[in-house]
Amino acid sequence: MQAVILAGGLGTRLRPLVDDRNKTMAPVAGRPFLEYLLMRLRRYGVADVVLCVGHGAELIRGYFGTGDGWQMRLRYSREEELRGTGGAIKMAQELIDGESFLVMNGDSVFAVDLYRLADYHRRRNALVTVGLAQVADTRRFGTVETDQTGRVVGFVEKGQGSPSGLINGGIYVFDRGVLDLIPEGRAVSLEHEIFPTLVGREFYGLAFGADFVDMGVPEDYLRLAADPGRLTGSLA
Repeated sequence: MQAVILAGGLGTRLRPLVDDRNKTMAPVAGRPFLEYLLMRLRRYGVADVVLCVGHGAELIRGYFGTGDGWQMRLRYSREEELRGTGGAIKMAQELIDGESFLVMNGDSVFAVDLYRLADYHRRRNALVTVGLAQVADTRRFGTVETDQTGRVVGFVEKGQGSPSGLINGGIYVFDRGVLDLIPEGRAVSLEHEIFPTLVGREFYGLAFGADFVDMGVPEDYLRLAADPGRLTGSLA
């Protein structure tokens, strides 16, 4: 299966900790955060990856190149202006092969069983399947609600609902048909424009007890930098 990584984030909240580099290139134990995501994909046999890049694209391409050093095939879809999570995927459409593909946020790692996630998506004949993380404090993320079949039936906004619950873990399996739902030529948010239209349809969530590591804000990045075993452990 092919993977698409959303790696175009500005990383403004991490400055000045990581200078002005793209946040996916923030160093953890001497390696860019993005490298851990690629290593995890390679562990599951995913060797064809499209990187959706924008700010800091030259640094990313300069470090990873075509992916030969990781026994991977890396290709780049570059946005000259911010297109959002959905718009970035739409721009990469011509590089996406096959009827289904993985999508990952470039600023978090969720140590899920990718085989299980892909198999669940296939058995449900889903348009989108999202890996759900159980966290003790959902205030930064909001929660995802599912019914007894695993179908996503609603979202609870950040700061509302119970403090603990299931959140969007930033890793998905997409059916290719989702690309037809994303408008072309403008910024589009998956979370605010596309996913709400799929609620109650072939949109499923699968919960995992795996460790969820997010490094989008300074305090979490500093905790991760002090405990890189959370990343290396996800490769075990």
